[in-house]
Amino acid sequence: MTQQATRPLDGITVVSLEHAIAAPFCTRQLADLGARVIKVERPGVGDFARAYDQRVDGMASHFVWVNRSKESLTLDLKQPAALAVLKQLLGSADVLVQNLAPGAAARMGLGFAELSAAHPGLIVCDISGYGDDGPYRDKKAYDLLIQSEAGFLSVTGTPEEPSKSGNSIADIAAGMYAYSSILAALMQRDKTGGTGKGSHIDVSMLESLAEWMSYPLYYAYGGATPPPRSAASHATIYPYGPFEAGDGGTVMLGLQNEREWLVFCEVVLEQAELASDPRFDSNGRRNEHRDALKAIILATFSGMSTAQVVSKLDEAQIANARMNSMAELWDHPQLKARDRWRQVASPVGDIPALLPPGRISSFDYRMDAIPAVGQHTHAILRELGQGDEKIAILQQASAI
Repeated sequence: MTQQATRPLDGITVVSLEHAIAAPFCTRQLADLGARVIKVERPGVGDFARAYDQRVDGMASHFVWVNRSKESLTLDLKQPAALAVLKQLLGSADVLVQNLAPGAAARMGLGFAELSAAHPGLIVCDISGYGDDGPYRDKKAYDLLIQSEAGFLSVTGTPEEPSKSGNSIADIAAGMYAYSSILAALMQRDKTGGTGKGSHIDVSMLESLAEWMSYPLYYAYGGATPPPRSAASHATIYPYGPFEAGDGGTVMLGLQNEREWLVFCEVVLEQAELASDPRFDSNGRRNEHRDALKAIILATFSGMSTAQVVSKLDEAQIANARMNSMAELWDHPQLKARDRWRQVASPVGDIPALLPPGRISSFDYRMDAIPAVGQHTHAILRELGQGDEKIAILQQASAI
């Protein structure tokens, strides 16, 4: 396999009016598969996520993560000349992705109905907090707010206090469903023969995260008690969660059935009689008496180092993991052994980036540069037939 191998989305052009995470994560994954992604940004400042922090050699961590392999085109869409450039660009595009404020795209004539009339094959994907209709349509929606609305906070955290996810889980969910929906729409378009009919995709952050909440949702079916907040432990299976070793390290372990419970008692705890203790002889009773069982486990682990606990668990074939820090994840031996890191170019030099999940034998993922604001503006305008004089006029008006 060579870098020149055909990728699934080679020849597909995506135009994106995007900011923050949900839409950029969607389009970066399309770029991973070979799509040309033209990211439309505000002149001068660009995507506001560029300014979230300066943790990656002066660039923002969020932006670096979701914006490689794209071209940056700056347009002030409030100016008719710039909007005209965008509409011309859409004439040769396959997909438009946007996560502007509710209704903003439609007010600029960029809604699906209007665009479809001019470009029947265009796939238009709208990503929003709550969807294109319904009573919540116009509410502002940020990741933490959607985590709250979707019930995620009600089952995450400690019994005393709810906790948000440590990453942008609602944005990630919406970006994933937008990505997979666009792939489905491209396949569907291919099935419409010569007509090449496009689609309108309406992705809601709330609906995306609600799908991911379906286990606790069904657990609380019919008004039943929902799963309790249980910090890093499993809410309904025990022992399943973090346990401290004698050297201060933390080991995560999980038991799934009674056979594993028996082996855990015999091999790891070296207290075979615990397996038949009436407090612990089923998952329901272990869950009911988790405080007592936790004390027994911690007392045993207190005499062992983290490495010794992991060794015992591996010997017993009990699922386990270390609770790694970010530094330890950067240096994870499994990621290194599977050659998952690459170098990608950026405005500040090469930086490391993880390959997308899933090794595919037939092609290489695209791992190209992270763009500077407006880096490709002049080149794209020239592609559209704009001469130097027209470009200079647009620049003088701050339209690009």
